[in-house]
Amino acid sequence: MTDETKKSERIAKRMARAGLCSRRDAERWITDGRVVVNGEKLESPAFTVTETDTIIVDGNPLPKLERPRLWRYHKPVGLVTSHRDEKGRDTVFDDLPEELPRVISVGRLDLNSEGLLLLTNDGELARRLELPATGWKRKYRVRVHGHPKEHTLKILEKGLTIEGIRYAGIEATLDSSKGANSWMTISLREGKNREIRKVMDHLGFTVLRLIRVSYGPLQLGELETGEVEEVKSKILREQMGVEKFEDDDDDHEIAPARSRKPKDQGQYAPKNLNKAKPEKAAAPKKKGPLTPAERMERNTRGKQPMSREENPERGKRPTSREENPESGKRPTQDMDRKNRRKTSASSKQTRKRIR
Repeated sequence: MTDETKKSERIAKRMARAGLCSRRDAERWITDGRVVVNGEKLESPAFTVTETDTIIVDGNPLPKLERPRLWRYHKPVGLVTSHRDEKGRDTVFDDLPEELPRVISVGRLDLNSEGLLLLTNDGELARRLELPATGWKRKYRVRVHGHPKEHTLKILEKGLTIEGIRYAGIEATLDSSKGANSWMTISLREGKNREIRKVMDHLGFTVLRLIRVSYGPLQLGELETGEVEEVKSKILREQMGVEKFEDDDDDHEIAPARSRKPKDQGQYAPKNLNKAKPEKAAAPKKKGPLTPAERMERNTRGKQPMSREENPERGKRPTSREENPESGKRPTQDMDRKNRRKTSASSKQTRKRIR
C-alpha cells in the first residue's frame, strides 16, 4: 500500500477512488444521508477519512481500494452511458462482461453515438481524464448531411456561442463527399453535452453518424463492437501518472472480452469507413431467342396489377357449370365449320400474294 492511500482524504474522493461513483455523485449521496462513517451518518461532504475508518454506503461497506484500472470499450449505437436510465433503456453497463468489476465511464457517448468509451474502477482517474486541462484530444469520424465549405471549417476553428453557451475551437477537416452526405474528422479537447451535434446543427448540417476513434493516446483500433480490453498498467503510469501498485502485472497479455449480450452491430463498425462498397456483378446476358415464359416475364416486369375498379373480373372465382350452363362445353360443329372456312380463305390469299 502506498503513502497516498494511507493519508487522510475527503470522503467524497475516497468514495470515488473506490469506483463507487464520481466525486460529484458522492457529495450528493452524502447530503442525502446515504453515507455513515464509524456509526455516524454524515450530513456534509466536508469530512476527511483515513484507511482505518469504517465507511458504510447504503448499508454496505465501502469496497477496499484497488489499483486503478482502465478499459477500452467499443460502445454500440442504442445504449445509454448511465448506470440507470429513467426511460428503462439498455445501458452500457448492462452490456459489459460479467467478469469486470464495478466501473464508471470517462465522459459519455450519447444514445446514437458509437466508438471508443473509456471505463475505469477509479473515480479520481476518471475525473482527471475528463478535465480539459489534461489536454487530451477526442477525435471523431462524423458523417453529416450536406457539404461543408471552407468557411464552415473556419467558424468551427474559431469557436462559437449557441444559446448563451460558448463552445471552444474545434479542429475539423472534410474527408470526402458522396451523394448528399459528407465524412468529416473532428477533434476537440472538451466534451460538452452533445457538443458536435449541436454545433453542426447550428451551422445547418445534421449529424447522421458519430464515431469516437481516439481519446488522447488511446485508440479504438481494431476493437470489435461490444468488446472490452484493459489498458496495461505501464501505460497508466507513463501516460497518466498513476502510481505502481504491488499487484501490477505488465508481463501478461490482455485479451479483449466480449459483451455479455452480443449484438449484430457490424453496420456500425468504424473499419474501412472510406472503402466503397463492391458493386454487384451484372447478370450475364442470355443469348438466343427467349422462351415463352421469359417473354411473358419481360412484358409484365415492373407493371402494377390492376385494381378491382380497373378490372371488375379480378378476384372473382371461376363460375361453376350450375351457375353457367355454357361453361365447360366443347365448341359446336357450326363453330368448327366457321373456323375451317376462315383458315381456308386466309391460305388462298397467302398463295395469291406469293404468285
